[in-house]
Amino acid sequence: MRVMKTSDSAWRGLRLAAVVGGLLAVLSGCGGESWLGGSTTPALAGKRITVLEHDRRLEPASASQATIRLPAPEPNSDWPQAGGYSHHAMQHLVVGAMPEVIWRADAGEGSGSRNRLLGEPVVGAGRVYTVDAEAVVSAFDAKDGDRLWQTSLAPDHESGNAILGGGVAYDGGRVYVTTGFAQVIALDATNGTELWRTQVTSPVRAAPTVFGGRVFIVTLDNKGMALAATDGRILWTHAAVEETASLLGGAAPAADNGVVVMAYSSGELVALREDSGAPLWSDAILATRRTDATANLADIRARPVIDANRLFVVGHSGLLVGIDMRTGDRAWEVELAGLQQPWVAGGTLYAISIENQLVAVDALTGRIQWVVELASWEDPEDRTGRIEWTGPTLASDRLIVTGTHGVALTVSPYTGQVLGRVELPTGISLAPAVADGTLYFLTDDADLIAFR
Repeated sequence: MRVMKTSDSAWRGLRLAAVVGGLLAVLSGCGGESWLGGSTTPALAGKRITVLEHDRRLEPASASQATIRLPAPEPNSDWPQAGGYSHHAMQHLVVGAMPEVIWRADAGEGSGSRNRLLGEPVVGAGRVYTVDAEAVVSAFDAKDGDRLWQTSLAPDHESGNAILGGGVAYDGGRVYVTTGFAQVIALDATNGTELWRTQVTSPVRAAPTVFGGRVFIVTLDNKGMALAATDGRILWTHAAVEETASLLGGAAPAADNGVVVMAYSSGELVALREDSGAPLWSDAILATRRTDATANLADIRARPVIDANRLFVVGHSGLLVGIDMRTGDRAWEVELAGLQQPWVAGGTLYAISIENQLVAVDALTGRIQWVVELASWEDPEDRTGRIEWTGPTLASDRLIVTGTHGVALTVSPYTGQVLGRVELPTGISLAPAVADGTLYFLTDDADLIAFR
């Protein structure tokens, strides 16, 4: 499928079509012991089920499909940005066979009725950095969890309440932070001293991406921006179609090989030159056949993933796509709606749908390898306590997914078999950071937990 080059008027026509078509997140190891300690439940075979409701059904490919093969696990010393590195393609990472909790730390204010934790932890140069729901940034020693410094970024005239948005990134001895106060801030990573602060057009609900001496952000009013990492000067701005409504959260840009990919709440996906912001190609990640009430939200909240010359993106409106980075042409598309960043390893792409299905897809062809149903309700009989799953993360031949109900699962990346589960202290809505064989989870209560 050729990429769509859309003018504002043509784009609004596509958006209207989408609205008419439908109105509108325990880890264990193999064997008898839990990966995180405690007992496991019996293994559950992967089940072929419907991933999308209504008239769209996903079925795994025929039995003659090629066996899933993954690259060998490799260690990584840092996890400096949301999604790992700037391209978000972390492949196959290393963690221990039986990780245990080595420390816990209080990272500040957790999610509440008026604010939410949206920034995942990052790891750089032996430290873990977080930003809480009141725009307080903290640095912890990765070895023992000791807090090294803490800095509040709320402006003097703000109370720090009702903040939505923000995230952190580490690069070159600095911590870059986006906030719901429509500001981008650089801090000295050693002591939290503020180095510069830049006001932007509107709040930022996704973490920044740092690459090539530039800090890339997407604002709530759908402005893609590049700032100079040295002093915060705005270098260029790209404007997408502004939306009146969007999902909570946002997608940090993906950057690699001189190109930055911006994903907007309008469903627009744009590849830009990193140095100048000149557009290279664009696409519209829209599906017009959904009939559920939220289908008119075309938001791309999941981070795009750049893997060499391939780009993978999933949108809320109902498409998972593989794109040629050089031309912008679609190699394939699957009718799957998602909010979580897909995970690519070798020739396989893993994704979680909004219907709580964990799916393995052939990254070259888009063929479905297997589909596994994850629990959707804490009380299935009464259908109460909606569960959202986060992930997946691939480490040492295990896919890790966590739920807002305080349960984590490990799943075989080869077959979709559920290997086990464990109860966690509280719910988790953010993907973990993985660095130096350690998993770092930030819970909804802002507890930072390290497993090694």
